[in-house]
Amino acid sequence: MSGRAGAHGLEPRWLPLAAGLVIAAAVLAAYANSLSVPFVFDDGPSIADNPTIRRLWPIGPALSPPAGGLTVSGRPVLNLSLAVNYAIGGTSVWSYHAFNLAIHLLAALTLFGIVRRTPPRSTWLAGGAALLWAVHPLQTEAVVYVVQRAESLMGLFYLLTLYCFIRGTEVADGVDAGERPRHRPRQLGRPFMGEPTGSGWLADRINHEMVRLRGWFRRWGWFVLSVAACLLGMGTKEVMVSAPVMALCYDRTFLAGTFRRAWRLRWRVYLGLAATWIPLGLLVASTGGDRGGTSGFDVGVAWWAYGLTQFEAVVRYLALAAWPHPLVFEYGPFWVTRAAEVVPDALIVIALAVATGWALLRPTKWGFGGQALGFAGAWFFAILAPTSLVPGTLQMIVEHRMYLPLAAVTVAVAAAVWAWLGTRGGAILALALAAALGAATFRRNEDYHTELRLWSDTVAKRPDNPYAQYGLGVALAREGRAPEAMAHYSTAIRLKPNYPDARLNLGNLLFAAGWVREAIAQFEAAIRLRPGSPQEHNNYANALAAAGRPAEAIAEFQHALWLRANYPEAEYNLGNILAGSGRLDEAIAHYQNALRLNPAYAEAHANLGVALARSDRLDEAIGQFREALRLKPDYPEELNNLGNAMAQAGRLVDALAAYEGAVRLRPGYAEAHNGLGSVLMQAGRNPEAEVEFEEALHARPDYAKARENLARVRAQLSAAAGK
Repeated sequence: MSGRAGAHGLEPRWLPLAAGLVIAAAVLAAYANSLSVPFVFDDGPSIADNPTIRRLWPIGPALSPPAGGLTVSGRPVLNLSLAVNYAIGGTSVWSYHAFNLAIHLLAALTLFGIVRRTPPRSTWLAGGAALLWAVHPLQTEAVVYVVQRAESLMGLFYLLTLYCFIRGTEVADGVDAGERPRHRPRQLGRPFMGEPTGSGWLADRINHEMVRLRGWFRRWGWFVLSVAACLLGMGTKEVMVSAPVMALCYDRTFLAGTFRRAWRLRWRVYLGLAATWIPLGLLVASTGGDRGGTSGFDVGVAWWAYGLTQFEAVVRYLALAAWPHPLVFEYGPFWVTRAAEVVPDALIVIALAVATGWALLRPTKWGFGGQALGFAGAWFFAILAPTSLVPGTLQMIVEHRMYLPLAAVTVAVAAAVWAWLGTRGGAILALALAAALGAATFRRNEDYHTELRLWSDTVAKRPDNPYAQYGLGVALAREGRAPEAMAHYSTAIRLKPNYPDARLNLGNLLFAAGWVREAIAQFEAAIRLRPGSPQEHNNYANALAAAGRPAEAIAEFQHALWLRANYPEAEYNLGNILAGSGRLDEAIAHYQNALRLNPAYAEAHANLGVALARSDRLDEAIGQFREALRLKPDYPEELNNLGNAMAQAGRLVDALAAYEGAVRLRPGYAEAHNGLGSVLMQAGRNPEAEVEFEEALHARPDYAKARENLARVRAQLSAAAGK
């Protein structure tokens, strides 16, 4: 049987396809339970609350992600990919997970292609390495956590950059260490024979140009694709910065033999790859150079202080690559207080780095195996370098950062296994390891199925992490378990007193529980920590209004709107307090502003209707009530308001229908029962009216208006009976 030469002889032609199918099947099996995982943590601000992904055309907004410290900030390609998902299914999670899974599968197949085309050019070894990489549990965060598509999509473009580069060198130089081809590419059509000699001149000319074009593409097409993939990667995540350097290292290690020869043979390609650093620099500058104050050399963290934490990070990454347990969703910040703490980890990392440099720069001492190990080490350290050397304030250890560096580990492991056990033994062991790793990945995916489960797992593993405590508080609050949520918010504040989000959310729960004074204290603390956030001022103003301090509340709402002009909630809340103060014209204006910003704001339609009704603009009020009900059909308060407006306008039949709808939705709705009784009494249906007033008083015994109406209707019934 004919095939492709590899390290162990001739390989059958069907083997690459079979290996690809095995990798695809393993990935789909390992992640089969991930398609329904909900949005978690940073998915909210980057997807659910991201206005720039709401439409695909015009494409400008999708390529202009929100600024600041969001995961999508300064990453237009990532943002555009999320816009594609939003166009497919809005915020339905299945399309986002399917997209992430497709990215991961394509990345695994691309890695397979790279290793297969790298000496010793073994399909068996390449398949084993890619399979182990694809199903390793350490990859779950980059695949299942939707917004960390930043890592996996960048990883795909990184791998494609190298794969296309390798294909280009094969066409231009052959597969053997940069040798130039000694024959011209075969012509794909008839040659051009010179000046026209007959009616076939035009066809000959077209044929000649097509041959030239195909020849150019054969020589340069793969390189163009490599530069394009590199450019897309730069627009996805900044870690892509090392891709041009790794292409040069690959060329020197496996093809040209020296950096000088690699540059001489392919300097145009390297200039093209290096040119992609220019848009990357512009994108970094667009985020202020510090990703909203969370990462950079001017975020208040000394580079050496952050760097000391990375010795533990790198050792932990390697340990998890070998034994992926325990996996932690959010490690939280930590700082090295004594140099002695990092000495063991530092010795390991420094030894590996020195060995990598020695193997990479002095290959003649170690032979080809040393070169390959040097490249693997360079791949590992170069891809981790941006996140390990640039200081950050929030995250010191993040598992998704190992998405691409893990490839160096799995390829090295696969190579060692194949050298030790041979092709058959290596394949059997690789399949067994893949089965165990895939099962562990499947189990890890289950932790993502609810926010409560994910954060409970994280808190159990990192109880001193304030972000984990906060995340668990958010999950508990969404489950309606406010006291437990308050306890975790309080723990987060104890661990990190300057944590504005925890104080804000604790204040919200305290306010909802009626502890207004305590809520005000938390809001004031949050504002001191983050004075430029409009949400803190808006929520603080609500608490001030509840505390009977309307003038201060109005000032805070106005300050929130000064900080963020397009803030419909603050417009709505300011309208409420102005309406409560009798300033109806001003209230109406702010309700209208809220609706201009968010036409689907049902509550704003409702309260605008109330303000219009109080201003005797009944027709407009009725229109607002109907719009609120269109947006929110099961809205008993709005049916009651509509009934009031209809009764005030003398439209008793319509009022009757509205009140009946309100009490049908909420049988114990005292105001609606009272309104229904009033309309029935006006219609002369006093016995039915008496029943409705009694229902109102049953629901609310202290309801003076219903008691007064009940007395009136009973008096009328007594008078009628006396006659």
